[in-house]
Amino acid sequence: MSRILTLQTADAASLARYETIIDVRSPGEFAKDHLPGAINLPVLTDEERAEVGTIYVQESRLKANRIGAAYVARNIARHLETALADRPQTFAPLVYCWRGGQRSESMATILSRIGWRTSLLAGGYRTYRRHVQARLYDETWPLKVVLLDGDTGTGKTEILGRLGARGLQTLDLEGMAGHRGSLFGGLPGQPQPDQKGFESALLRAMEALDPARLVVVEAESSRIGDLMVPPALWARMQAAPRIEVAAPREARARYLVSAYSDITADHDLIEAVLGRLPVHPSQTRLEGWRALLAAGDYAALAEALMELHYDPAYRRGRRKDGREPLAVIAVETLDGQSLDQAADEIVRLVQALPSQA
Repeated sequence: MSRILTLQTADAASLARYETIIDVRSPGEFAKDHLPGAINLPVLTDEERAEVGTIYVQESRLKANRIGAAYVARNIARHLETALADRPQTFAPLVYCWRGGQRSESMATILSRIGWRTSLLAGGYRTYRRHVQARLYDETWPLKVVLLDGDTGTGKTEILGRLGARGLQTLDLEGMAGHRGSLFGGLPGQPQPDQKGFESALLRAMEALDPARLVVVEAESSRIGDLMVPPALWARMQAAPRIEVAAPREARARYLVSAYSDITADHDLIEAVLGRLPVHPSQTRLEGWRALLAAGDYAALAEALMELHYDPAYRRGRRKDGREPLAVIAVETLDGQSLDQAADEIVRLVQALPSQA
């Protein structure tokens, strides 16, 4: 009989030794967060897990274990006949569940009996989660951050992508958070990830950075939609110098209408957001905005929202920071050529900065 091996830690170097990492938790648990690169081969579905748990609480432990074992056996058999059917003799997976208990032990025992060199993650997903939390909440990172700042509608996210294409290190927080960083920031048909999943993606991205090089991050608040930027990065962002992109309000309004075309098609969503503005508009102003919305004059509505809410909020943030930006990149339009020119200028500025910026 093959012996089941045990992995005690869940750092990136330890996990990199495994070509295949198997998460045997339910699909719902897996969707919230999982180890990097893991595949989901659940031994209990979400429904089966809920059923077994209910039986355990309301009827008996014996019945719950018997029904659960039947589900586990059938599901493992299905994985062996499908996802694992073509694995070679050298197959050496790492298996984990929530806390390294019965679900992962059941899968690991069978895989090991087949003859595959199988390892279990001691403590399961919770071991990995503690590692992520320690890295992002307890450690001080030597990141050298430069913030890409600018009022709403200055194309910062597009510019950030251009900077990455030009060889600069970047962190796309809005991309990882599934949110565009504003009241209208949710992406259509794409809910934000769980905080745990966001932190896992962020840790992977941060660990991939070269600490000797500067990294450009879009200026954000400490929250992006419903998600919080962890202290390890937020502390570096608060102390980072800024490069600001500036454009006329009219140009920014036109850009927003183009960039948020999915939003302009959803009048009910816009109405709901107008009702959530921190600075509540008067009834007269609100009726005026609704008239613009009904007429399809989205650019005028965007300008009005920037004037009342977005631009004052940015100004308050900069006054609170109290520091002058390293540079202001002024553009008159926000078309592709202008964004390319802004990106080129930012590359020159960042490359001229000392590495300890």
